Order: sequence, then C-alpha cells, then structure tokens
Amino acid sequence: MFTYHDVLLEINDKIATVTLNRPEARNAFNGGILRGLYEAAEHILGDPDIGVVILTGAGDKAFCAGTDLKMISSGEDMTGGIQRHDRFGHIQIYRDCFTTYEKLPVPVIAAINGYCFGAGLELICGCDIRLADETALFSIPEAQLGIIPDGGGTQRLPRIVGVGKAKELIYTGRRIDAQEALRIGLVEHVFPKDMLMPEAVKLAREIAKNGAPVVGCKRAINIAMSYPIDAGLMFESSTQQSYLEAFQKGAGEMLKKVKDKK
Repeated sequence: MFTYHDVLLEINDKIATVTLNRPEARNAFNGGILRGLYEAAEHILGDPDIGVVILTGAGDKAFCAGTDLKMISSGEDMTGGIQRHDRFGHIQIYRDCFTTYEKLPVPVIAAINGYCFGAGLELICGCDIRLADETALFSIPEAQLGIIPDGGGTQRLPRIVGVGKAKELIYTGRRIDAQEALRIGLVEHVFPKDMLMPEAVKLAREIAKNGAPVVGCKRAINIAMSYPIDAGLMFESSTQQSYLEAFQKGAGEMLKKVKDKK
C-alpha cells in the first residue's frame, strides 16, 4: 500500500486500486487529493506490470462529493502546491489531472460508491468504464454555484450521455440516482453496495488477462472519439500492424488446440 497525500494506491495481481481517502469529508477534492492523484498516476505509469486501474472512494458514503467548498470559502490552497504559470492557473491543474487518468495507457474502471458530484463526476468521465453501487447519486451542480464545469465536464459528459442529456444535467444541476445513470449510459453497470468492489475486481481481472492488445484498443478508441473517422480508421490499422506477429502466433496455437481435440 502506498500513500500519496490524501490518495491510497494498492497493487495486486496487475491491478492498481486508487482510492480517494478523505471519508470524513466525503472525499471532497482538496490539494491533497489533487496532488495524490497526480503522484499515483506517475507510479502507475512507471510500473509496466500494471494492466488495469480501479478508481474509487474511501468509506461508504461517497466516491467524491465534488470540490471542498469549505476550503474554497476559507481561501485555502486547493492545488496542493502545484504550480502552473499560465492564464488558466488552478483550472488547468484540475482539468489536467482528470486528463491524466483519461490518458493512462491502461484501462481505468471507476467504482462509484455513494455521492459523485461536480469534480467527482468530471473525474469519472475520464475513466474508461464506470460501475456504480445502488446508493450512488450523480450531479454536476456548478451552474447552481455561479460557475461552469471547468474540469472537462462540458466536453466529456456529452460524449458519454449525448448532447441533449448532458445539457439538461449541466443546466439544471439536478441529481440522478444509479438507475437513471444506467439508463442514460453514464454508468455501464449497477451492483448491490457490497458487490461493487468484487465486481470491479472481477472485471479488471478479465481485462488484465488480455494483456498488451488492450492498450492498443484503448488508444484506438480514444482516437475515434477525438478525430474524424478516417483518422481513427488509419490509426486502428497502424496499431493493429504492431500486433500481427503475436496474432499469427496465437492463431496457430489455437488451431493446433482445435486439431488436438479432434
């Protein structure tokens, strides 16, 4: 187990579990969580044995209740001491943190327990697959606070749930439960509370056993979501080329097994 400020990192059998660890504050974003997420991502990038990441929140009440409003109102540093010398300042620091997890070479599974608001929802939008427990609640309430979602929410949420539904959720800031999140495609599965992490681990193992091709698949799919289809198809072909030798070998072994069974 590794501790990075207010984030825990545990690695078992090629699966890295990243846990937001401020349960007393419903895992609300502060400088410690922000810096911890960056540092945990650096660790993951430096470990070639990691095949899948699970991102979750400590405790049983919240994945992440959004940005810590008490700290904002008190004027405390929300960046964890991270410095960016550009005109967007702390906005870019948060946005780039979520992008870091979106761009990890290995798949990232969000295991969403309880509240998932604001920055928490923007964080899961950067994950590859989203699982929720039956108590999960979702909201992107920035407009109610007089701001806009500035962690990528206006860009990623429409790609997941569609433009009209994303506008409805962002414009109103309303809360939706796990079943509604499932219905609109914000999450892929909903599980009983005590089954969320076992199911997340089960899925992670199923993905991890497929090895390196999954990394190529993620790259190609992400390209498809960001560029015209012609560019995506070209990238898919060039990515597949690097796997052909392994594919030919695997096909040969599979055919041999079929013949042996006969």
